[in-house]
Amino acid sequence: MSLVDLIAQADERGLAASGLACLDRCVPLLGGDDEVLRPLWSSLADGGADGDAWGERLAKARAELDSADADAGPVPDSGPGAEAAVSDEDRAAALARRMLAAAPDDPCASALRAWADACSAAALQIHRLLDVAADGDGPLVAAELRRQVTVLELLAGRGAGGLRPALAVSTEGRRVLRAVVSRRARGRS
Repeated sequence: MSLVDLIAQADERGLAASGLACLDRCVPLLGGDDEVLRPLWSSLADGGADGDAWGERLAKARAELDSADADAGPVPDSGPGAEAAVSDEDRAAALARRMLAAAPDDPCASALRAWADACSAAALQIHRLLDVAADGDGPLVAAELRRQVTVLELLAGRGAGGLRPALAVSTEGRRVLRAVVSRRARGRS
């Protein structure tokens, strides 16, 4: 089944996990700790994207990631004429910040579906920006697409029981992206 079909058929927990997994894999771009989104994963395990628990945990994660992002330095100017000065890493980080900002505070199926869809597209674009292949369909993008499909299939097939393996898939993707970001930073120095 295609990624688009999996998102269209996912329930609230699957949608929340899909968006969260995409964001979780991109945490290295925000300078965040690997565990910063763990409470959100826990809220999904505790009963889905419950509005109160989810909203509180999301606010805490945003505060932590905003603080980590602020510690990383200023955001480059993205106004007219500044495009040439903005690196692929900066563009990727901006997409990750948008994923975090767009996460619904009060999750409902329609808000989660829109967020999961946007996160899917943003995560694929992030991996495209950071991929070594010039054509944009290189190994990073292909692996990210596989991870997104796997997360949705796990949740569709196992329900709440799919959260632990979905988190493992996301953790692996985060490690890969962290290594790519680190390698690119060493290449610039």
